[in-house]
Amino acid sequence: MADDRLIVALDLPDAVSGLKLADRLGDAVGFYKIGLGMLTGGGLALAQELKDERGKRIFLDMKLFDIGATVEAAVRGLCRFDLDFLTVHGDPNVVRAAMEGAAGTGTKILAVTILTSMDRADLDAALMRDGPVGQIVLDRAAAALAAGADGVIASPAEAGALRGLSEARGRLIVTPGIRPPGAAPDDQKRIATPRGALEAGADHIVVGRPVWQAADPRAAARAVLDEIAA
Repeated sequence: MADDRLIVALDLPDAVSGLKLADRLGDAVGFYKIGLGMLTGGGLALAQELKDERGKRIFLDMKLFDIGATVEAAVRGLCRFDLDFLTVHGDPNVVRAAMEGAAGTGTKILAVTILTSMDRADLDAALMRDGPVGQIVLDRAAAALAAGADGVIASPAEAGALRGLSEARGRLIVTPGIRPPGAAPDDQKRIATPRGALEAGADHIVVGRPVWQAADPRAAARAVLDEIAA
């Protein structure tokens, strides 16, 4: 059985490419993330195919943000796809609406704190409040979890501190920005190795380009899984 602590991001242009990659990965990977980049390329159909026909778990990374009624309706509709994880932005009113939309389903709502591609300079440009990025992540996470979120999305740099929050007891911490030793950071700014993220307190790690850009994606995924096992 695949180790579902590893979630492979299918950051590919369309569902056909996603299915081809899933075929190459085979039983090595049991959990996939589908994001906005594939939404117009058949992302929801891919989610259904992987879930219903191949028995995979699905993390739909939509990062929903809108007025409460719209978020609730969107989440209710998306939960018909029997998703495992679904992301919304970590604003408490958005989280509360999402939890209403997901009520009675098995979908876990994960709140996005600060994107792993952002640093303090990016927050300044976005007119975000002053202070260290890590502290803002903790504050946003605490507010989202208090609003009912099943877990949070944050960089590995904050996983340890998040695990120490009283609000995080029994909740999920999912960390993108994962790079195996020696891998290029690409556009990620707050990164860690798979082992480092899990040791810090992450429940799941999300790995995209180091797997799907590899000449042998299955071998790349196996290397990550070996590091997790170690």
